[in-house]
Amino acid sequence: MKKTMVLIGLFCSTMVFGQETLLERQAAKTKEKIKQRAENRVEQGIDKTLDKTEEEIENGIKDGKKQKKEKDSQSETPVSSEGKSETNREGGAASNTKPTSKSADNPEFKVYSKFDFVSGEKVLGYDDFTGVPVGDFPLEWNTNSSAEVVRIDQNEQRWLMLTADGYLQPDFISNMPENFTIEFDVLTRYKSSNILAYGFDIYSSDNPNRDLSEKYLTQGSFQFTWSGCLENAGYVIYEGGEEMTKNEGLIVPPLKCPDDGNMPAKVHFSIWRQKTRLRVYADGLKIIDLPRAFSPTRKYNAFKIGSHYMNFATADDKDLFLISNVRYAEGGQDTRSKLITEGKLVTKGILFASNSDQLKPESYGVLKEIATALSENPAVRVKIVGHTDSDGEESFNAELSKKRALAVKQALISEFKIEASRMETDGKGENEPTDSNATSVGKANNRRVEFLKL
Repeated sequence: MKKTMVLIGLFCSTMVFGQETLLERQAAKTKEKIKQRAENRVEQGIDKTLDKTEEEIENGIKDGKKQKKEKDSQSETPVSSEGKSETNREGGAASNTKPTSKSADNPEFKVYSKFDFVSGEKVLGYDDFTGVPVGDFPLEWNTNSSAEVVRIDQNEQRWLMLTADGYLQPDFISNMPENFTIEFDVLTRYKSSNILAYGFDIYSSDNPNRDLSEKYLTQGSFQFTWSGCLENAGYVIYEGGEEMTKNEGLIVPPLKCPDDGNMPAKVHFSIWRQKTRLRVYADGLKIIDLPRAFSPTRKYNAFKIGSHYMNFATADDKDLFLISNVRYAEGGQDTRSKLITEGKLVTKGILFASNSDQLKPESYGVLKEIATALSENPAVRVKIVGHTDSDGEESFNAELSKKRALAVKQALISEFKIEASRMETDGKGENEPTDSNATSVGKANNRRVEFLKL
């Protein structure tokens, strides 16, 4: 049963009477819908499988927190006898077994067939919270609320979980260039019987720490909000203290949680700025494309994301908001001309699942650009070379890099009809780093794919 839409005024500059009335009205409708849902479940019986899954989610977080108290090897990144981290920073723990190959069939990849997003090439900030002990707060973040790193159901993936109303702010997203991308995964669940909203802001501030708690950023900001676990969303743009434009009627299906919010929704957001233009995607679906979202004379230097009205949740009906895999990068390179005219293209925008050659669906836009360049120049042949960071065993990384290069070739053949005879593949593993492997940003820059014109 659908919950009634709750739009929290999109953080407007003043909470006028009409908006307060809307909140009260929608809150009452939401509570009534929740009450009806509860009554239906009593009549129909509770799905035991669903209950088990929900319990696993809760227990997974609780079990992850035990690591901090136990101080065992699971609370930190495992280290091999050779002293090398066994964590693969592309989404989970590495192993000494052979890399998994799943590139032959990836239905999720095909869902992104209209995805034109191209990740920025120079990684300026990256955080998947690997190495942060469960229960701690990461050093490169700020908050005006309460949050901690958790793991779900013993999965190696770490998340930063917001436990009360407020915002999370990555310090490494600052002084934004004219062309940049921000990507992240969020996990949300709306299980309480109260109003709830999530949102993120890109804004200009002379004091980001002070404005972390500010809801009404009217001097220069883009603010996006969606209702708790519903497909209803909207945005507002402020400039010089005035509301420039807004749209409170967006419908974004990926944001909707299964089973009326009892089960969480995992969504990958992709944000792309090109000078004044802004594009926002949710799971590959373009939901915003504004040619004049940013002022050409204003310097944007802060990003925050968070939740409102989570404080109404209870221990038995807990709302969830978690974030991970945050990637901030500078864009700008012309993929087509760089490959053809310079004879070499290096991209960090082709991403893979952990310990495998399975392409992440958000890589589609970069691959499409490369395929277009090859299609427009049918005489050009290329060598595709994969590279990894230094996490894991050297032999493992060498094989993984070769498999990933082959996966790229196969995608160009199957998805974009590029002839196999025009492409060769190779892998260098961790042996040719272009950045330091001592930091998460350096590792993200070292994980790359090269295209060399033959």
